[in-house]
Amino acid sequence: MIGTLKRNLHIGEKAAHIAFAFSASVCFIALLVITIFLFAKGTPFLARYGFWNFLFGTKWAPLADQPSYGILPMIVTTFALVGLSGLCGAVIGLLAAVGLFAFVPRKLEKPCKAIVELLAGIPSVIYGLFGLAILVPFVRDCLSSNGVGYGLLTATVVLTFMILPTMVSVSYDSLKAVNPCYLQGAMALGVTRSIGVFTTVVPAARQGILSAVVLSCGRALGETMAVVMVIGGSPSFPTSLTQSVRTLTANIAIGANELTGDAKEALVCCALVLFVLSFALNGVFAVLREKRRKHA
Repeated sequence: MIGTLKRNLHIGEKAAHIAFAFSASVCFIALLVITIFLFAKGTPFLARYGFWNFLFGTKWAPLADQPSYGILPMIVTTFALVGLSGLCGAVIGLLAAVGLFAFVPRKLEKPCKAIVELLAGIPSVIYGLFGLAILVPFVRDCLSSNGVGYGLLTATVVLTFMILPTMVSVSYDSLKAVNPCYLQGAMALGVTRSIGVFTTVVPAARQGILSAVVLSCGRALGETMAVVMVIGGSPSFPTSLTQSVRTLTANIAIGANELTGDAKEALVCCALVLFVLSFALNGVFAVLREKRRKHA
């Protein structure tokens, strides 16, 4: 009886090892295939057109008589949008996380956190539709000086709402992981609860908060559909918050079903640049996570 049980446990453990190894292999193979595809399809075009011409060119006109494939304006727009939405999301998300951690009544803490996390389950196209129907007319009629409602401002507002669940959840978990003695000790010295939270708990959770910012920026970097719906689509340098512009993800989505030949390969190169940027962000997150683990 005992021998049979041990044999069954051994078989179950071996099957679990095989399942885990298979799952890990699938993830690795998927990443490898995507990487090989991007480099195999993108590097020949870069060799023909020129890396510097592509990366630092200022004109994107794939259908012109003399096609141009410069993506610098879209890179600048991408960084501007990620930076603006990341900054807004970090400030609002951190304050929301601190509020849930220290100031919301315990009975409402979990329901409020569940409501915030519910935002993550809303499809991005709904955010885009909200921005298209509500924010674009509002910006056009009330805030824009050129009569345009599309642009960085509208896209920033939409993306800020989209990254809030990530920012709030990760920051909140980081604050909860801090030893309660930190806050209790600060309050024992006579400071108020709010000052104690911001002077002891928040600094102690800084690694987790930084990780939340990085993850939120990665979410903003990869968002496509909502951005396409509210940012406009003009491949020009951003000189105004209410100017029609285009990000790398929007450029890929707009031209994926329309362009062929060299233009299609140029889109693959856009994806390659985006892949490298995402990889760099994930690398930053991995470094921050490792530092957090060492300081834990």
